Amino acid sequence: MISRRTALIAGGTGVAVVGGGAAAVAIANREKPEPPAPPSTKDGKVLWRNWSGIQYDYPAQRLAPKDEGELAAMIATAAAPVRVVGSGHSFTPLGPTSGALVTLDGMSGIEGWEGDQAIVKAGTRLGALGPALAAKGRAMANLPDINKQSVGGVLGTATHGTGKTLKAIHGDVTALTLVTADGKVIEAGPARPEVLAAAKVALGALGVITRVKLATTPNRRLQRRVWVEPFEETLAKAEARWSTHRNFEFYAVPFTGLAANISHDETDAPAQPRGPDQDSAFLEVLRSLRNLLGFSNGMRKAAAKALLGGVEPETAVDEGWKLLSTERPVRFNEMEYHLPAEVHLKVLAEVVALIEKERPDVFFPIEVRRIAPDDAWLSPFQGGARGSIAVHAHYKDDYRLLFERIEPIFLRHGGRPHWGKLHSLKGDQLAALYPRWGDFLALRAELDPGQRLLNPYLKGLFGLG
Repeated sequence: MISRRTALIAGGTGVAVVGGGAAAVAIANREKPEPPAPPSTKDGKVLWRNWSGIQYDYPAQRLAPKDEGELAAMIATAAAPVRVVGSGHSFTPLGPTSGALVTLDGMSGIEGWEGDQAIVKAGTRLGALGPALAAKGRAMANLPDINKQSVGGVLGTATHGTGKTLKAIHGDVTALTLVTADGKVIEAGPARPEVLAAAKVALGALGVITRVKLATTPNRRLQRRVWVEPFEETLAKAEARWSTHRNFEFYAVPFTGLAANISHDETDAPAQPRGPDQDSAFLEVLRSLRNLLGFSNGMRKAAAKALLGGVEPETAVDEGWKLLSTERPVRFNEMEYHLPAEVHLKVLAEVVALIEKERPDVFFPIEVRRIAPDDAWLSPFQGGARGSIAVHAHYKDDYRLLFERIEPIFLRHGGRPHWGKLHSLKGDQLAALYPRWGDFLALRAELDPGQRLLNPYLKGLFGLG
């Protein structure tokens, strides 16, 4: 979102905004200490921790099956609760377990093809699936912002990309295989549409997905454009851009008056590879501005416009799997809600206004996307188009703001939480948001009557104590 040259200039001379000198440099580089890590072992058990560091546990067993038969045998006798983890990119406590922790890393790759549909093992990481599909001239219709997750993980949490006509990843799944808590194998597809609709987004509560049949598209080149403009201009043009571009998203940047826009469109133009990701440099500029000028919104905004407002647009042309996802080396914690499309941008404006009024410590941009509807029972996009708003906090910063001040705004406007992102909802609150919630709970009880797949967090989520 910012050229390397501009980032270097900003990082090297930004302190001059308040006069320069050693003291200013010290302020600009001040850094909170890293949050304390839990012990690496406890009672002889080894620590498991998620990507941002806030979720962890000490599993009694760690299981790494190599095939479906081995998985079924393991699950039937494993210590409960049995939980499956991929890359640990969920911020909610879906993964922690004192029982058996399962990884499907040994069950990855494309197993076969049925026409243009790929049969993909659930442990496959998205970053590996892209080139594997491209080798056959095919591609996923869309990709999320990060491609480190496993296929099973993105289905379990309804992970999505952006595009008014493009569904979340699970929307392209036409069939899947599920191993239940007692080791039975269930094929969910056109012959069992109810099970498929439930299992495509199931939080790992119905069983372990081992493979999916995934609809694919031709592997086309996309043109990626990134540009910075005034936030109000982006708000005014966003709806038209979602209607015009194959993929469109933007980042509202509090305390700058700016927004970074990203579009992707199919093209036959020759390849123009994407350069190194500049997001970390962009974040460093924003963090330095917070540290230097957090006492004055006006000065902070003026400095941001001077440093970032004139950044020239960036363009790249390449296969979609190389462009749609981004490296995220800077760790954070995140809350994301999905709002009805008709109130999407109104809610965003309210969130930005609140942050700029109350929380000068915030420096992370706010990610804004639009997603097409689908029919999965627990999909946040079930029943109509939704727009997502993702608010982030640096992993060293206090993220209680997200629950105390931001989440109430989302809930007041009918928002549904991203299953892998921070939220406080459970039980009756979720039942009010999902028409098929009761049907899902009934199927869950049928497939796992002993609640062997439920950790304490999921029991609370489903209102089971």
